[in-house]
Amino acid sequence: MFRPSLTATILSILKGNSRMIFRCLSRYEKITGGCSFATPTTHSKSNPRSNQTGITCGIMDLIGAIDQGTSSSRFILFQPDRTVVASSHKESRNIQLSEGWIQQDPGEILQSVKDCIEDVCQQCREKDINLSAIKGLGITNQRETTILWDKTTGKWLYDAIVWSDTRTSEIANQYATEKGRYYLQPVCGLPIFHYFSAVKIIWLMKNCKAVQDAIAAGNCLFGTVDTWLLWNLTGGPNGGVHITDVTNASRTMLMNLHTQQWDKELLKFFDIPSSILPTVKSSAEFYGKMVDTSLKGVPLCGCLGDQSAALLGQHCLTAGEAKNTYGTGAFLLFNTGTDLVISQKGLLTTIAYKLGPNEATQFALEGAVATAGQVVHWLRDEMRFISSADEIEVLAGGETDTGGVTFVSAFQGLFAPYWNADARGMITGITHKTNRSHIARAALEGVCLRTHEIVKSMAQDCGVDLTVLKVDGGMTTNNLFLQMQSDLLATRVLRTTTSEATAFGGAIAAGIGSGAWQLDQLKPPSNDRSFNPMMSTEDRQKVLTRWEDAIKRCNMSTN
Repeated sequence: MFRPSLTATILSILKGNSRMIFRCLSRYEKITGGCSFATPTTHSKSNPRSNQTGITCGIMDLIGAIDQGTSSSRFILFQPDRTVVASSHKESRNIQLSEGWIQQDPGEILQSVKDCIEDVCQQCREKDINLSAIKGLGITNQRETTILWDKTTGKWLYDAIVWSDTRTSEIANQYATEKGRYYLQPVCGLPIFHYFSAVKIIWLMKNCKAVQDAIAAGNCLFGTVDTWLLWNLTGGPNGGVHITDVTNASRTMLMNLHTQQWDKELLKFFDIPSSILPTVKSSAEFYGKMVDTSLKGVPLCGCLGDQSAALLGQHCLTAGEAKNTYGTGAFLLFNTGTDLVISQKGLLTTIAYKLGPNEATQFALEGAVATAGQVVHWLRDEMRFISSADEIEVLAGGETDTGGVTFVSAFQGLFAPYWNADARGMITGITHKTNRSHIARAALEGVCLRTHEIVKSMAQDCGVDLTVLKVDGGMTTNNLFLQMQSDLLATRVLRTTTSEATAFGGAIAAGIGSGAWQLDQLKPPSNDRSFNPMMSTEDRQKVLTRWEDAIKRCNMSTN
């Protein structure tokens, strides 16, 4: 429908002094972003994307991002300049049946996403933003988390097994003992470890009769969270698309990094039927349309695993650039461009992104730390050191050092570069003078030191020293923590103004997939604060020596 601008409307009425009026109104539109008026509409079930006024003020080509993480679901509407137009957040519920078992209800995951979408749509109506301005939707998600469901009913056959769940350690260790931890690495880029989806599928096939029956009947489908959402949002049992993107597929141990398709030999190795697997697509292309919610009919056209999305959202588009996201865990990705680098130092080779079916695939080296923000939650929930997570900065700042205390928070074992599922956390160096501030500071220092190990391994793999580390995630609001990170890396740490880097990365993929946005027209985030190393070389080496001793002890610990 044609929507005349305010300037054109008034000029068509007032012909006299048109030149003067044009100058005045042009200046007005430049300031306000321009208001266009459509015929007023009434929001109804038959027209769910309409709002009550039909007014759009300076809002063009919005992209929505579904950010489904371990701790919460979010839906955020972005403009191309990274402006957040509206957002909604809903916390996720973890189900912990026993030590190391972490699962989530797939139905709750899906409903939380829909609730966030509806909340944002209501915000848009209240702000007089027409939902037709939303040109596409992207998904970014917790990776590796595994869901199996019945394609005829849409009912999940077991709860989602979360990426950090350790129940599959025995299965992974059996394969690793027989063939070696890195036996499959040249093909899939990953060590054999409980972290990845393949062994979670095997556990479900062995232990869940509903899964066994569904596979026998040819009705079982597998997906990580992105696939589960895409299938349901595009129709579910009634024509939903069963797809994933290359970044999520690269985290299963089932995809060949060279062909970027499911690998027959890997499937044979794990004895997993190909019939349950989704089709692998690029990260930015049309997948299907929403079949319900107020965004019915909007195309879903972007998909990235959360860490790949954060890399894109931080504008790390060039080989040699790196970002670290400090969430429940910490995940450092180093862009290697189109070079597929197989790590010799315990890191993961993963796909960074592929922004279109005919675009070049970009790769990355990744270092994963299982416990980062989780250690702060542990100090809050289990130890009662603090009542809220943001209090950790004040508590840790109560001392200028850790008093010789070292905290290795290996709650779910040690990930990169050790891949030791049997390691357990420990606190060393406690004396009668140790207080809560020492322990809190040591907890933050431990996350920084695990990151140091990963950066060191990346430098050895690539022969390049990191000059700046871009950071995002919940822990990066802590200035003390980021200064400690810079000190221990002896490298500049850069916090950008993009607080929603992961979600915006998902929006970038959808913007490109929808044709509404162009990558070369998107600007990098502006800098919020730069943290530069202030620690002396001597003091840094003392901390590193103390850490090396603690990490050796931790690696020797057993259940």
